Amino acid sequence: MLLKRWITALCLTPFIVWLILMGSGDHFALFVAAVSLVALWEYFGIVLPRTPKTHPDILAVFAASPPLIWSVHISRFDIAAGLMTLTVLLFGAASIAGFKKDAEVGKKAAFGLLGIVYVSLFLSWAVLIRDGRDGIVWIFILAVSVFAGDTGAYYAGTRLGRRPLCPFVSPKKTVEGAIGGLAATVCAGSAIKFFFLPALPWGAVILALVLTGVFAQAGDLFESVLKRASGIKDSGKILPGHGGLLDRIDGILFAAPVVCFFQRFLAGGG
Repeated sequence: MLLKRWITALCLTPFIVWLILMGSGDHFALFVAAVSLVALWEYFGIVLPRTPKTHPDILAVFAASPPLIWSVHISRFDIAAGLMTLTVLLFGAASIAGFKKDAEVGKKAAFGLLGIVYVSLFLSWAVLIRDGRDGIVWIFILAVSVFAGDTGAYYAGTRLGRRPLCPFVSPKKTVEGAIGGLAATVCAGSAIKFFFLPALPWGAVILALVLTGVFAQAGDLFESVLKRASGIKDSGKILPGHGGLLDRIDGILFAAPVVCFFQRFLAGGG
């Protein structure tokens, strides 16, 4: 399993690095939109496993996700807000109209709304980071620090883990693993800051990285809550050794808004 994880990571990393370094902001936004569709597919497989992906509520979220992310990319936040509002209104109308035939229509609508916020809206923060000042560097800070935190948490938890962190949600996660993950996040992000953003104040960067690590681990636990409630171990099988794509980006989803905030308001991002 561990060998598969490393092989998958080594195969995907060059493409992602090339996309970030050589691709334009448009390319990155299109990539994120594609990622959102795969992640949404896995998300609905977790929360609504018995509901066909062709259900109107699910199709509505799939249809809204790429335009939402693209509208954020082109700074048309009025369109993004309109899409979110329209989605809420459609789900509300569908719940009222379909309640007589389907007692779970409210549940489906609620999970649909959660999906477009949890996956699509949260991923759009990564697009905002890429489009901001020093966006390429900040995207690397986000991705490298979160993935380093995952790796640090895994190895620290495996070798040093004694005290469970949140046993009812994820029995294998430990306090020691969480601390190791935070340390890895701070170290990885600090290295990027040192070489590529030397003018930034260290205090703000360390605070940003600590919060990034905390929120990334919260994102991991949140997905674990969804999977635990449905009795599912992995969100999918698209990434050998890792599970699903959502399993890989769950920390990114929660950490991206934090990184974007520090980029734009505390680190001189524009």
